[in-house]
Amino acid sequence: MAAPNSIKPFSTEESQRILRHLQQPAVFMNMTCGWPVLHWTAEHLSGCLADKLIRFRLGSKEEKNTPLFETQCTYVEAELVHFLNWTRGQSGTDVGAFSEFPYSEYWAYADYKYIAILFQDQPSMFEDVKWSDFGFEARNGRESTLWIGTEGANTPCHLDSYGCNLVLQVQGRKRWYLFSPEDTRKLYPTRIPYEESSVFSQVDVLHPDLRRFPDFQRARVHIVTLSPGEVLFVPRHWWHYVESLDPITVSVNTWIELEVDNVARVSEAVTKAVVCAIKSAQRDDNTDNWLNPTEEGVTSHNENMQYVNLAVRACAQKQKDVCHSKLTQDPRDTRPAKRDSGGQIRKNSDPVRDSAPFNIPFGPHLISVRCQREDSPETREMTPKDLGVKSSRNCAGKSQKDCTVSLGARPRTEPASAVVRHQGKHECAPGLTQCGARDCADGTSENSSDDYEESRHAIITTNDLLDCLVHPDVITRVTELLLGRHTGNHRTTAPSWL
Repeated sequence: MAAPNSIKPFSTEESQRILRHLQQPAVFMNMTCGWPVLHWTAEHLSGCLADKLIRFRLGSKEEKNTPLFETQCTYVEAELVHFLNWTRGQSGTDVGAFSEFPYSEYWAYADYKYIAILFQDQPSMFEDVKWSDFGFEARNGRESTLWIGTEGANTPCHLDSYGCNLVLQVQGRKRWYLFSPEDTRKLYPTRIPYEESSVFSQVDVLHPDLRRFPDFQRARVHIVTLSPGEVLFVPRHWWHYVESLDPITVSVNTWIELEVDNVARVSEAVTKAVVCAIKSAQRDDNTDNWLNPTEEGVTSHNENMQYVNLAVRACAQKQKDVCHSKLTQDPRDTRPAKRDSGGQIRKNSDPVRDSAPFNIPFGPHLISVRCQREDSPETREMTPKDLGVKSSRNCAGKSQKDCTVSLGARPRTEPASAVVRHQGKHECAPGLTQCGARDCADGTSENSSDDYEESRHAIITTNDLLDCLVHPDVITRVTELLLGRHTGNHRTTAPSWL
């Protein structure tokens, strides 16, 4: 049984208010004391799930310069006990389907497993997850996903189109690399492989190919290592790459839409219609495995257009409701109307509380995940090797503020250092804000002429065409035009992060 809220650092109401105001990643400490889910180690879950088969995604531990997307992975179905035996170095029938994959060469990940499906015959286990402590009274394990992996298991860098994430680390540690929505263009977004709720980065953020993706070296990374009992808040549209650090890791995630973004839903509907239409066309270069395994299947153009129409109508109705509320609002009340997650005006709001300024209570129980210069006191425990840059004694002739950190500059054999906790903060180092040595003064590569000659003779593929059609700027403009056509308001603006 969970401990009462009185011993938590934040009440449910305080947690809700914090989450609604947070615009950056943050770690909640001491909020999960007494949660039964903290006993969900892989060994415990193996006993609960018995002989139930679980699908694992396997990837090679060999370093690459390109992301290992889920469409490129190998998949096996095995019992959790087989997984545990495999991680202990056993072989043969003791490891089931893992027998063909040497543990020294592969990592394994049972990712995005819906707890509601895994434990459909044990619904009492849903209550082990207490998201109600964060103000979500009706949310528990039923609305959560389970992630079990080995060291090196990872998810490609991506952003979630809708909502935000709360992530509870149960066993082992995971390192999170996060990027602000402002860095979207520096991460070279792509919709292939296609997943409706995710946009992927073309960059392997740990081992980037800076010749192909030169702007990435100016992206500012926020790094945090999540330990058992801690809860990470990932705001909407923040990019993230996640990697398991320990032999076995277990975490529980829940996705929350604090406020419905109907304009984003229109953009996603448009994107889905375009991608499915183009990728369903017959052409020799259009046979790649483009649909992410998390998607149920390819929907017809008729279904996709129905989705577009429903999304546009919902967005138009919300805009109409907003206009109506402004007309009916007391002219003496200059405060914006407060709305719930469904877009409806909140009733019985407290004018004093709603109008009062709110300072997020960062401290020992709520730690901001921020970028930090290498030469700050907070990062003094990091070694130059960890940070991937020369030590300050080698920065002769430079001011200390010039000795910044770039993911692109890190040696390929060394991952970024774990964030150290000091004075109540998780810290990391920012990406470079100046052009690298390989770049010319005008921002072009020294080999740009060779690249240009090569590109002149390159054949434009279907995926090249598709990348242009679903480019963030193009989808944004199409969304604006569709909403303007439907509402007569040609000033509607779609979110620029898409």
